[in-house]
Amino acid sequence: MARLGSWIVPSPEGIYVAPADAWIDPSRPKDRALVTHGHGDHACGGHSEVWATPETLAIMDCRYGEQQGRPVAYGEVMRVGEVEVSFVPAGHVLGSAQIVLDHAGERVVVSGDYKRRPDPTCAPFQPVPCDIFITEATFGLPVFRHPATESEVDKLLARLADNPDRCVLVGAYALGKAQRLIMELRARGHHDPIYIHGALQRLCDLYIEWGVELGDLRPATGVAKEELKGRIVIAPPGALNDRWSRRLPEPITAMASGWMRVRQRARQRNVELPLIISDHADWDELTTTIREIAPKEVWITHGREEALMHWCMTRQIKARELNLVGYEDEDD
Repeated sequence: MARLGSWIVPSPEGIYVAPADAWIDPSRPKDRALVTHGHGDHACGGHSEVWATPETLAIMDCRYGEQQGRPVAYGEVMRVGEVEVSFVPAGHVLGSAQIVLDHAGERVVVSGDYKRRPDPTCAPFQPVPCDIFITEATFGLPVFRHPATESEVDKLLARLADNPDRCVLVGAYALGKAQRLIMELRARGHHDPIYIHGALQRLCDLYIEWGVELGDLRPATGVAKEELKGRIVIAPPGALNDRWSRRLPEPITAMASGWMRVRQRARQRNVELPLIISDHADWDELTTTIREIAPKEVWITHGREEALMHWCMTRQIKARELNLVGYEDEDD
């Protein structure tokens, strides 16, 4: 009798679905790629054919040039080779999807990256019962329990109110985190102009094109210091301590990331105001998701695999590491 999921072949460069002759999130160009979302550790250019949500294809076009895209809407079932393939929301960033594979009476769900918190910029995670759940484990340690997003945003706004002659400069990943932070600020009543680094402009414009109303955004470059006092400025994490930031009015340096739970990471980046805002599931959300889906096996693609494997095994859930390469912690 064939092993469960024997038609799924993990390799260091991605997950190969043999009866579909397709790769999921390959790190190198392939003839046929099924892509969960647009972050650079899951999506690359150069594929002969890309199957992804329309939003992910738009993000890939923006980042890597025009793709040979096959758009798949959430819930749409496509036949790829001998496999039925559908995409359901992952709740990670705009267009992010879990890929559901049905073949030979077995169902495999590849989660990509996901979170369970509400996010005003993307569709919420949809649990899908399956035989094999292929999960990330970016924050797969019990120490990672993310606080309420609202409380972190309120910390930012309180610091801004207490320092009207300074600005708050927030490092946020260009795809997903920056736009989510803007929307979370709007939800907490901050409707003032928000100033953005030029590297965020194209992706913010793309989100707006897809119906995410980000409010009054203005370029931070070329603006007088006086205008930026009492304002929020959002930039890629790499810009926090470079020459670009020196022209800002005594910036309070903040960073929005799940990694801000680790004090050493905040110190390394000279972050004065760490904001624990993550686009990945934390430990409780990872384990709750596995309980909810109730798979026969859990395969772990990247992150803190050992702790999640141990948790599964102590609950009689078969688990294995896939040891894929190229998946990064990003700046979350």
